This record gives sequence, structure tokens and C-alpha cells, in this order.
Amino acid sequence: MKKTLLTLMLALSMAVTFAQSAVSGKVIDAETGEPLIGATIIEKGTTNGVITDINGSFNLSVETGSTLVISYLGYISEEISANSDLSQISLQTDAVGLSEVQVIASIAVDRKTPIAVSTIKQAQIEAKIGGQEFPEILKSTPGVFATKAGGGFGDGRINVRGFNDENVAVLINGIPVNDMENGNVYWSNWAGLTDAATSIQVQRGLGASKVAVPSVGGTINILSKASDRKAGGSVKMTTGNNEYSKVGFSLSSGLNEDGWAFTLSGAKMQGNTFMEGGQFFGYSYFANIAKQINDAHELNFTIVGAKQTHGQRFHDSSLATIENNPNGRRYNPDWGYQNGQVVNLAYNFYHKPQMSLNHYWTISDKMELSTAVYASFGQGGGRRTQGTINDFNNLVRTGGQYGPVDVDYYVEQNESNQSGESSAWLAASMNSHNWYGVLSTLDYQLTDNIRFLGGLDFRSYKGIHYYEVTDLLGGDYIIDDSNNNRINPNATLVVGDRYNRDYEGNVLWSGLFGQLEYSKDELSAFISLSGSNTRYSKVDFYSYAANDPDRESDKLDFLGYQVKGGANYNLTDNHNVYANVGYFTKAPTWDNVFAIGDNSTEVNEGAEHEKIFSTEVGYGFRKYGLSLNVNIYRTQWNDRALQQRETAPSGDVFYANVLGVNALHQGVEFDGRYDVNNKLSLTGMLSLGDWTWNNNVENVIIRDVDGTQLGDPINVYIQGLKVGNAAQTTGAFGFNYKLLQGLSVGMDYNYYADLFASYDPTSRTSQEENVQAWEIPAYSLMDLNIAYDFDVADFKGSLYANINNMFDTFYVADARDGSNHDAQTSSMYAGFGRTWTLGAVIRF
Repeated sequence: MKKTLLTLMLALSMAVTFAQSAVSGKVIDAETGEPLIGATIIEKGTTNGVITDINGSFNLSVETGSTLVISYLGYISEEISANSDLSQISLQTDAVGLSEVQVIASIAVDRKTPIAVSTIKQAQIEAKIGGQEFPEILKSTPGVFATKAGGGFGDGRINVRGFNDENVAVLINGIPVNDMENGNVYWSNWAGLTDAATSIQVQRGLGASKVAVPSVGGTINILSKASDRKAGGSVKMTTGNNEYSKVGFSLSSGLNEDGWAFTLSGAKMQGNTFMEGGQFFGYSYFANIAKQINDAHELNFTIVGAKQTHGQRFHDSSLATIENNPNGRRYNPDWGYQNGQVVNLAYNFYHKPQMSLNHYWTISDKMELSTAVYASFGQGGGRRTQGTINDFNNLVRTGGQYGPVDVDYYVEQNESNQSGESSAWLAASMNSHNWYGVLSTLDYQLTDNIRFLGGLDFRSYKGIHYYEVTDLLGGDYIIDDSNNNRINPNATLVVGDRYNRDYEGNVLWSGLFGQLEYSKDELSAFISLSGSNTRYSKVDFYSYAANDPDRESDKLDFLGYQVKGGANYNLTDNHNVYANVGYFTKAPTWDNVFAIGDNSTEVNEGAEHEKIFSTEVGYGFRKYGLSLNVNIYRTQWNDRALQQRETAPSGDVFYANVLGVNALHQGVEFDGRYDVNNKLSLTGMLSLGDWTWNNNVENVIIRDVDGTQLGDPINVYIQGLKVGNAAQTTGAFGFNYKLLQGLSVGMDYNYYADLFASYDPTSRTSQEENVQAWEIPAYSLMDLNIAYDFDVADFKGSLYANINNMFDTFYVADARDGSNHDAQTSSMYAGFGRTWTLGAVIRF
């Protein structure tokens, strides 16, 4: 009997064993061939499943003959028999036109494009963004340093390899975003971008863009969502510290039989930031409408933007002020009360929609033409205090020296003036623009191994800048007694009148580009050449009469070029090496060309092209869920122009245009990811930079706001000094662990060191003053994120929780060097303390 039972048990065991089979495979993007990290593979009808590792690979034991369901956010799910060939499972994007826009956007491909690159997918953005600003989602990327700067909503900044955003190209679907006059990016204008982005790719160094963009430090390439092929939508709600609130939605029609599809999304956000007086309010929106005309033609219209207002912190503080005031690091000296209502003395309001119409034409099976026609209309500006309320060191405050500004006091002073003239008032520095452009790319497969991409890049930009009286604070008028008011001296001004400056800045950009790509077996290589002409001009309506020949400046042309090339070689299936080299010239910014002052059309004859030579080599390893990258870079930047604006202790503002500055940025970067198993993944990076100024500069002219030269030219001694305003050593370590079905916990540790305060080069006027700026103490921050995915009836949902600066660490990320180059004499912004958000999204 025992023998019979033993035989029966053995037979049952063998039956179970033979009913199970181990399957393995790889999930990739159908267009690019890149592995999809974190794709879900589920045995249909069960909860048995795994996710793909860093290589897109998976292993799973399933019932023989079962069906696998493969899904990934932003892609069309597939059902495949476990018995079929699983070596390469290709998923198609669920968005219409997304693959085509990647041609314009110049998206880099792993183990093929020879550059240093990091890509953040939509799922990571949703899980980690919380209440952070857009630049902060990139802070664990090698070479990247992102801070909240003054702390106002959207006032953050980002540096890549020591270069600020003026020298980092930011593209949305391949369309440039950097301001055409000064190169800056104002992130508050893009408050809804994290909701609209399907991926963010940081290309460090020369980057993969074929267009001549200012990618001295790198390129931030943002791909927005496109119209989904399937109908659906979502509703999202987020709350957080300091009354943070965000409510948003997304709705997709799906692709109908006539080839139409649309996706709409929007959000309302309001609350306060961590600092005092940080109230903000805004709406963000995104829309995409796609039309598949036929197999050869497709149209795609996109609009993205945000209309917002927010309080700012314009003035930094001394360490003593931060330590002694009752609100500590939350202290903001730039707000007050009027009639019991909060009044922000530093305040920003702006609306900058960007819209584009893309046409994709498949000419033949070897040739495609992608063309984007786009426009952007920016309207808004920032509040400015004027008159006695602009005397920062002597402002009347309520509740002591650290209290809010008593705006009612200034109203009473104006009302008591029998003449009706205001001695204190508020104005707006208006900075609007109209921007139009065309970007067209021809993609031609010359042979099986050689591909040509070429096209044109045309941009027309008009910046509109003026001061406008917005609030006379109880008075009736002001007198415009500026020396620059040469048309109507001592004019009487009321609310709505323009003064101080009123000019248009015009930029006309035209460029051509071409790139040859070679790919065969283990080798891929490219060589790229582009040329562009930048034309600047200015029209001043405030200081020159209509018939004055000097009202309109001369037109200055700067013809530049860019040449770069690189190659990647896959030594084996696991090892690859790459190298790139490039040289390009960069036109000076509009501010450097018209550096004499806001009220002059005189051009700076000393303005010249900046020259950049960059080289980089790298190595990559991919195996068993492990991905490692290391690269060494060197960027030599010659004839850089520094436009310096400083405020003297007296409150007077002066300008210096420092020309001919040379800098060397070099370093080594490591990053990696290890999928330990189906539940635990680890990430890390280390960036070691050495960024210094290489020369001294002679005969620098200092001017006041009227453009008048102040004294004799000076010499600037900065040779050997470290480049300030960005941490030269950064490190990060993170993990994500799936505790239960649908529940995951992640933590990110970030470390910053070798961070030197920003400083005024014109303060180093002798060899004895050639002293390093204050080195800000190193600091580290810890962030926590929790995500839970669940199903409710026919809906799918997710819950998110985020805690940033979990241990409430005190740190300084932004500072200006002081007279003694130490903490006591420097001024600074203290970083935010602990903040949190809770969010929920329901998808249908």
C-alpha cells in the first residue's frame, strides 16, 4: 500500500513539473530597439508575473501553453503565447506620431549613439516628482546640479557639467525653448511639463541634436505625450505641505476610423512654497490633435503652456539673518501687508504657450520628411518696487526687523502728500515676446548602412521690454525725471504708463544642418556639420524720438558653425566603448551685443563668437540585470562673455561686460543600475568635476544703468579660480523595492560637495584679490517615495506619497561670495526643509 501511495505521489509531482515551463525573453521599443526597463509580464488569468531588468530581459515560470500579457506605460499591450519566440518582443508606442517626432528631437539610442545619456521615463516622473520642480527630477543624473534658487514657484535652476541653463539646450519635441535673447529657461513658464512629458533625456556634452543649439554643457530633450491610439483618460489629485494643491485630468479620444485622434490634459495648482510669501496660482494645459491622412502623410498639432503667478524671494540673506529671525530658513524679506492682504514685493506673472504643427511625409520606404512649424507668445513680467519702497535696507516693517513690509505706511505717506505725487509705487518690468520658427528634417537611407539627415532651422524673435506703472499706492502720479527720458522730460505718469525703458529686441536665426550616420554590425558612427547666422537689432522707443536715426540700431550678424562626430563600438553583447569630438562657435547673447545699457542702441563692437572644443570617451557594460557606464570629458571654452549685474551697498546698480574669458570644464562620470531580482533595483552615480577659469582679463569697463562709464577700466584676476554656482562633486544612490503586489517603496540619497559661491569677477581687481570664493559646506539629502497601484472595478488607480529632504537637513545651495569669502560675510538662500505630497490618480 505504501509503495502504491509513493508511486502515485511521484506521478503527481512529475505531472506538476511537466505542466510548468520556464520562459525567458526581452522586451524592446519597436521603433528604436531600446530595451524597455520595468515592462510587466503577467501570465494571463493569474497574478504570476515579473518585470524586465535593465536589459529589458525577463525569466518566468508559467503553465505550459499559457498566454503572456506584456505591458508598459505609454505602449500598446501585447498578448503572446508562452510557446512562441520571445527573444525580442517589440511593443509599439500607443501614441500617434511619437516615433516620428523622435527624428526631429534627436533621441539618443543606447549602445549606438556615442554620447553620455540618461533617460527618465514617464513612470519614474509620476512616482518621484511630487511637489518638486521640473529641474529637480533630474538631480540624480551625473553632472547635473539643480536647486530651487530663491524658492519661488518655478524659480529653480539647473546646471549641467558646471554650465547654467543659458548654455544647456532645452528642447520640447526637438523645438528650442531657451530664450532667444539671453539663453535662459524660466521653469515657471513650463509648470505643467512634468504632466505632459512621456520621457526626458539628458544628453551630456555635445549631445545628439543635429541643430546648432547652445549645448555647451548638454541637452535636455523632452518628449511630450501624443494622441493615444486607445480611448481613455485619468483624473489626478495631489496635496502637500503649505496648502499645496493640484487637480488635473487627461482625456484621449483614441484613433478613429477616419484617422483622427486627440489628447487633452490640464491642471490647476495653488498653494505656498516652503518660504514665506510664496503664494502661487496657475493653470497648465496640453493638447495634441493627430490626423493620419493616409499611409504617406500625417499631421500633428501640439500646444503646451502654463499661466501662473507666484511670489518670489528676490533678496538673499546673511547666515546671521537666517539664524536669528523667527522663521529661520523660511524667511523672505520681499513681502508685506496692505489692508490686511498679502502683497508680494517680488512677484512674477507670465503666460507662454508653445504651439507646433508637425507634418510627417513618408516619401518612400527610404525617405521621410518631418517638418515642424511653431510659435510661442510670451506675455508677462515681474513686479518692481520703486521710490522709497525700493530702499531695501530702510524698509518699514511690522513686528520688528524681520517682519513683513508695512505697505500701508507707504500708502499713508503718499496720501499725506498734498501735491498727489507718489514717493513710493509699484511697477512691472514687462518682458513679452513673439517667436516663430520652422524646423525641417529630411531622413534618407542612402544604403543599408548609411543614413543621411539634413534640413533647415529658421527662427524669428521679437522681445518687448518696458516698465509700466501698476500701483501708485495712494498717490495720483509720479514724475519721470530719468536722464534717459530724452523725448518727454519730467513727464507726469499714471497707472498704465510706460517709463524707464521701452524697446524691442529682434533676433533672426537661420541655419542649415547635415549629418551622416553609419551603422553595421557592432559599429555605429556619425559626423555632423551645421551652420547658422544670428542677426541682432534693437529699436528704442523711450530714449530716441521717432525721427532720430539712432532709434534703431545697426544689424549685427554672427555667422557660426558646428562640426562634431563620434563612434560607438559594441565589443561584445555586454561591452561597448564610444568617443566623440566637436568644435563649434556660439554667437554672443543679445545682452552682450547691447551691453552699453537698456537705454542705448549702441552696439558692443568687442562682442565676438565664443569658441568651444569638446572631447569625450566612454565605456558601457550590460549583463545579468547590471548596467554600468563611465565617461571622461573635457570642454575648453574660449572667449566667453560674462554680463555682470551687481548692486552696490548704496543700492546703485552697475554693469560690467567681461569679454575674452576662458574656462576649462573636465571630469569623470559614473552611473549604473542593478536589478537584483524582480523586486529590488539599485541605482547610483558619481560625478567628479574640475571646472576653473583659465585667464585674467584686462580693460573691463564698468557702467551705470544709464550706460555711463564709471571710472577707468579695470583688470579682472580670476585665473585658476573655481567656477561657482554648481557642485563639482555629486553622488547619488537609490533603490526601489516592491513590497507587495502593486506596492513599491523607493529612496534616493544625493550628495553635493566642492560647491563654490557665485561671485562678481569685477571684485577681483588685483592679484592679491585672486582668492577662491567661499566653499559652501558639503551636504546630503534623502528623498522617499511610495507608490501603490490598484484596480477598482474597471478602473486602474495609483497612490503616491513623496517626502523630500526626509531628515529636514539644513543646507545652502545658492550663495554669493562675501568680502571675506566665508559664511559670515556671504549672502545665501537656505534650501527647503522637509516637504511632502500625497497624490492619487484614477485611469479609465
